[in-house]
Amino acid sequence: MNLTRDEARTRAELLSVHSYDVTVDLTRGDRVFRSTTVVSFDARQGASTFIDAVTDTVHRVELNGVELDAAEVADGVRIQLPALSASNTLVVEADMLYMNTGEGLHRFTDPVDGEVYLYTQFEVPDSRRVFAVFEQPDLKATFRFAVTAPSHWDVISNAPTPEPVQAGSDADAGANSTWYFDPTPVMSSYVTALIAGPYQSVRSELTSSDGRTIPLGVFARKSLMQYMDAENIFELTRQGFEFYEEQFGTPYPFAKYDQLFVPEFNAGAMENAGAVTFLETYVFRSRVPDATIERRAITILHELAHMWFGDLVTMRWWNDLWLNESFAEFMSTLAAAEATEFTQSWTTFAILEKGWAYRQDQLPSTHPIVAQINDLEDVQVNFDGITYAKGASVLKQLVAWVGQDKFMEGVRQYFAKHSWKNTELVDLLSELEAASGRDLKAWSALWLETAGVNTLRPEFSTDDDGTITSFAILQTAIEAFPTIRPHRLAVGFYDHDDDGALVRTHRVELDVDGERTEVEDLVGRRQPALVLLNDDDLAYAKIRLDPASLRTSVRHVKDFRESLPRTLVLASAWDAARDGETPARDYVELVLQNIGAESDSSVVLVLLRQLASTLAFYVNPDDREAMGDAAADSLLDLALEAEAGSDAQLQFTKAFSSHARTARHLDTVEALLTGERVPAGLSVDQDLRWELLTSLVVGGRYGQSEIDAELARDTTATGQLAAAGARAAVPTPEAKEAAWSALVDSADLPNSTQRSMIAGFSRVHERALLEPFVEKYFASIQDVWATRTHEIAQQIIVGLYPSLLTTQATLDRTDAFLAELGEASPSLRRLVLESRDGIERALRAQAADR
Repeated sequence: MNLTRDEARTRAELLSVHSYDVTVDLTRGDRVFRSTTVVSFDARQGASTFIDAVTDTVHRVELNGVELDAAEVADGVRIQLPALSASNTLVVEADMLYMNTGEGLHRFTDPVDGEVYLYTQFEVPDSRRVFAVFEQPDLKATFRFAVTAPSHWDVISNAPTPEPVQAGSDADAGANSTWYFDPTPVMSSYVTALIAGPYQSVRSELTSSDGRTIPLGVFARKSLMQYMDAENIFELTRQGFEFYEEQFGTPYPFAKYDQLFVPEFNAGAMENAGAVTFLETYVFRSRVPDATIERRAITILHELAHMWFGDLVTMRWWNDLWLNESFAEFMSTLAAAEATEFTQSWTTFAILEKGWAYRQDQLPSTHPIVAQINDLEDVQVNFDGITYAKGASVLKQLVAWVGQDKFMEGVRQYFAKHSWKNTELVDLLSELEAASGRDLKAWSALWLETAGVNTLRPEFSTDDDGTITSFAILQTAIEAFPTIRPHRLAVGFYDHDDDGALVRTHRVELDVDGERTEVEDLVGRRQPALVLLNDDDLAYAKIRLDPASLRTSVRHVKDFRESLPRTLVLASAWDAARDGETPARDYVELVLQNIGAESDSSVVLVLLRQLASTLAFYVNPDDREAMGDAAADSLLDLALEAEAGSDAQLQFTKAFSSHARTARHLDTVEALLTGERVPAGLSVDQDLRWELLTSLVVGGRYGQSEIDAELARDTTATGQLAAAGARAAVPTPEAKEAAWSALVDSADLPNSTQRSMIAGFSRVHERALLEPFVEKYFASIQDVWATRTHEIAQQIIVGLYPSLLTTQATLDRTDAFLAELGEASPSLRRLVLESRDGIERALRAQAADR
């Protein structure tokens, strides 16, 4: 099912595709649907090629009026097209399979009311699961869909939804209808979409910068619509529209904008042109941290940015996937900071996106931002922290280097020149060069074509009264990735004000290049309490503090008046702990002493995750239980001391429950769940109930009967997922064996159920429960990789790796598997190598913590 870049390049040289007419019949049962595709395309006279179609049964292949032998030309993945004319019409009629993996046409039945909901997910290569298509981004065309479905459904696609026409003339007339959509503008197949089912919607509209009225819609399942805060989504959408149309100098390119929250979605969202799909957990049926609300806002703005960058102008091949995603990531944070209530979004970017980028860039699988993408398998494993987060971080660095006004001027010219076309990186860089006057060739070579992250350290001396006599910034790189890069960054000086707060007293912005950069502007100034390299987080680099600044940060990190410098200092401490430069227990202490004063919800969320990782992987195993129990005590104290009804109260309560292990802690969790002792202001709603119950299950306090009772309270799809995870978390060999069998030995689980069960399987207080599955893991994953779809296989291979067994034996067994695998499956090898790196890093950090 793979497609190589060479094959795509050859096919693009042969063909020019004009249009697809796709007729889909969704009334043929719960296994397959009928798909009829009529493709109009030009070709080199006499050439042969193939069209992609993942089929169950091919009924007819007709090329230029001549019926081909389907058994001869179709193999279930491709259909061979021999002896093409200069102008061609192809008809393919086939049965296609519904999926439960979140790929192709995903089919879901709501347990609340039995209604069926469908949606498509086509990126990277899955439009071929719904219709016959030349599946590559540079063969753009128009798409006209006709969909037959039950009459009480709604059907949504890229074009505005037409009035349905009743289908059939028998006694069941009116039970089914057909929706005939107008053709789309020219686009790539991976951003087309079909969403169908009895979705409910809220409607609104806005006025585009060119005066058009753009209809807006927000959609969800009937059983979820009561929780939909549509007005908030519309407000963010309007703010994003206004910001992007002004920045890009180009009106919104499509006829309408629908946002659909769909079940069992694999990613955060997908930028289908005019019909964006989102994961359903962004419909909040229970109280969520403010960080999650901000994340939804950033996701909404990210997908909206793609309407221009990705949908209007599209990459030629997947090696520029990074630019597609990085641009949307950067623009969504910029839009949030400058056009919405989320003015602190660059702080979130620093700790969340950049943290992801730094982790990914230190894995053995790291790669240049402009990755070598030889085939579709390469694409699918490159939806990673380099593609999204490092790319966006480097774009932020580029904006600082050329200036935001010049950057946007270049972007406006790029859209003006390339709308509705395919481009490559050089097309954008040439416009940015023209706008800024900067030569970006060297910048591109150093930043986009090499891998790895640099480390920056201050080096300075003072005289007896504390006046700085010399100041330099030292830059290093690791041996494997030795590139020394140019950085545009700021140095901040921080001192205590009269109220004891740490405030910036001086800032200098400069270009840093080479292994040593002298900073003459700081000579003659008094040494402050804290020197912060990369103040304002303009650069992409790891930073270290000088000894005096480190002492200040340990004692006073909570005293920073602004959230961003505080976050940068905390990120530096986390990075040093992960690298084994400082004892992990110091980071645990730093977090627990300061997190109670943190005001930024996203920072709290990430710090709690990092605290959990530090306790699980990086502290000395001999001290792990005692330190974990002490951390649970601290988190409970923080929850009880937090303001009633606050975001902090909710987050600390959730974190405490996830760490609860002792009888006393489990008593407290049980008292929360039963309502016996609930702090004022804390709402123990349904989703929090599941978290508390699962904590009790992991601790051995609750079991199957309590899970069943809770599921009877909450018979929704969300309840079923939570119950599946809780069952997999039962701390007995029998429960773990049953979960393993369902996950690995069977291929029946839907994607979301599998994901929930993997999370539950890995939640243990006694790690010995996982030891019997090490050999089973390595014995099974090659078959999993070969027989499951990419999304399902990757969940299993990453999620079930024995990462909690941080021992040399795990490393040795992993190395033996990799030696046996050889180079047979590069993508599988990469996933296992990344997991192996976690063990190796944990052993280094544990040694430092001893």
